[in-house]
Amino acid sequence: MSKITILGAGSWGTALGVSLSSKGYPVKIWGIVEEELRDMDTYRENRRYLPGVALPPSFTMVYSRQEALEDAEIVIFAVPAQNFRSALTEALPYLKPAMTIVNVAKGIEQGTLKRLSQIAAEFLPPESMAKYVVVSGPSHAEEVGRGLPTTLVAAATDRMLAETIQDTFMSDRLRMYTSTDVVGVELGGALKNIIALGAGISDGLGFGDNTKAAMMTRGISEISRLGVALGAKEDTFYGLAGIGDLIVTCTSMHSRNRRCGIMIGEGLPPQEAMQKVGMVVEGVYTTEAAYALAKELGVSMPITEHIYEVLKGTMNARDGVVSLMTRSKKHERAEEIVFGCKEN
Repeated sequence: MSKITILGAGSWGTALGVSLSSKGYPVKIWGIVEEELRDMDTYRENRRYLPGVALPPSFTMVYSRQEALEDAEIVIFAVPAQNFRSALTEALPYLKPAMTIVNVAKGIEQGTLKRLSQIAAEFLPPESMAKYVVVSGPSHAEEVGRGLPTTLVAAATDRMLAETIQDTFMSDRLRMYTSTDVVGVELGGALKNIIALGAGISDGLGFGDNTKAAMMTRGISEISRLGVALGAKEDTFYGLAGIGDLIVTCTSMHSRNRRCGIMIGEGLPPQEAMQKVGMVVEGVYTTEAAYALAKELGVSMPITEHIYEVLKGTMNARDGVVSLMTRSKKHERAEEIVFGCKEN
């Protein structure tokens, strides 16, 4: 069986390691904080990020990148999106062209506005990029670690490579689908975090199910608009990596983005809310990146724009909802032909 290395010992990296090692794969995991790795090794549990989930015997903690990568055949990057560039460059001396690289992070890099595969392409040779896979979909680490039924999607430009990762990850508790739309799968996983922040803010303000349903439905519309403008297939956003991930992230208290949004809606400053969550809240960073991309491409993303203003402190959350509700009238599907002309 393939030797698997996971770079990133947070909740998601640990949960995937538990799932894969439970299938019998030899799995190594490396993280930047050695003390946490030693604690995992001692207690056979990630007590900080995934408490209560036992680590199988074939799940091994290692203490250097070189040791982690020296004989790996599949390398899973499970680091926060904003740290992917540094994680990749530090791993680069030990990566080999034969390795399959799987990225499970969800986000857009601030500043460069790049998807994670675009960052990878800056450093990896073409033969390595040909073996690059994105895994995304509606999944909480807490549930995957406990073996609760979950579905994900593996995306690669090479369909057969996506199917190889499908076979590797798939079990009776983890069902994998495949896609060749890397752009769409990456963007769906990243942009849904923005809408989850909005759903949390709505909850924190005391609004109800009607508001959240509107937030999610109009949210997927603007996600797909930006995605198509960036080269994704529209259908991808109505699958697991789009609406599926959006639903789970907007409705669950496992979602750190929703939890952060709730605290903001209750009146806590965004930075303080992020600190209270205790883990990286990707949606905060992705909001700024998506806002900049939408402006650059001329794509209408009103929910993203309003959340951006709330995070920056230039708009009150409740005023933001009023502003969204009182925008000018629109047809629900702006691309449809209305009275003989396309609506702007």
